[in-house]
Amino acid sequence: MTREFACDVRAGLAKPQKELHSKYLYDDLGSSLFEAITHLPEYGLTRADERLLRVHSRAIAAQLPSRIAVIELGSGVGQKTRHLLEAIGGPLRYYPIDVSAEALARCERDLSDVAQVYPLIQSYLDGMARASVERQPGEAFLVMFLGSTIGNFERKCAFEFLRDLRRVLLPGDALLIGADLVKDPDRMLAAYDDPTGVTGAFNLNLLGRINRELGGDFHLRQFEHQARWNEEHRRIEMHLRSRLHQTASIPKADLTVTFQAGETIWTESSHKFHLPELSSMAEQTGFRVEDQWIDLAWPFAENLWTAA
Repeated sequence: MTREFACDVRAGLAKPQKELHSKYLYDDLGSSLFEAITHLPEYGLTRADERLLRVHSRAIAAQLPSRIAVIELGSGVGQKTRHLLEAIGGPLRYYPIDVSAEALARCERDLSDVAQVYPLIQSYLDGMARASVERQPGEAFLVMFLGSTIGNFERKCAFEFLRDLRRVLLPGDALLIGADLVKDPDRMLAAYDDPTGVTGAFNLNLLGRINRELGGDFHLRQFEHQARWNEEHRRIEMHLRSRLHQTASIPKADLTVTFQAGETIWTESSHKFHLPELSSMAEQTGFRVEDQWIDLAWPFAENLWTAA
């Protein structure tokens, strides 16, 4: 894991637009900070996702096969998932997949009363492959991909990921996928640049992680968090902006990198969607649209697809 992290950091910081992969935001500290973000008044996405699951969990469960195991990609602590697990009921195996051991430990502790929990500290597709080995005869899968995590992929990569996911599923398996919808840019920007600075701390922790795990010497106070709305690509971009001309060394990545004043590291994209785009995405990646639920307070779509 350290070697992969070092290689990705070296490659990302060598690009003309320096960048770091968003998956590295979510170490144990980053996951805890993101959990705090979900409670901020400006960040309505998680509450919209949770409302839809709470209100429509029985309707979702009613459309699922009778014998099912649940797999959740990027589960975190699994707080929103309880509604659907309870609605499905019965003896139920649940495989939360996440890179944070701390989040998975809490997930297992909190949800063990409604399912048999088998946490997997792996990437999405590696975790899917591991859970697939445990599939029982005549059993279908429900894969949950909540919180508009699909929006963290570049659009081309989102299609590729969904096609890869479809390849490990069987016809009739279900995918419940959340997607944040395009809304007023100022409202979206506030969700990614809160006045209390929690999102900034979450973003800056990525440099802190490089310091802790790769021996870096970043001075975090010499960088600032920025959120931008890219209208052309319909995405929020998170950046870390260098406040001054400076140099940082990362021994375990065999890298010394120089920053000009105002230069940024692009750390995350959060793509937003129009409703017709979601149906097209399903059809082009091997899924069939079964149903869709929309939250109006914070425009957000929960989508139930099945593997065609």
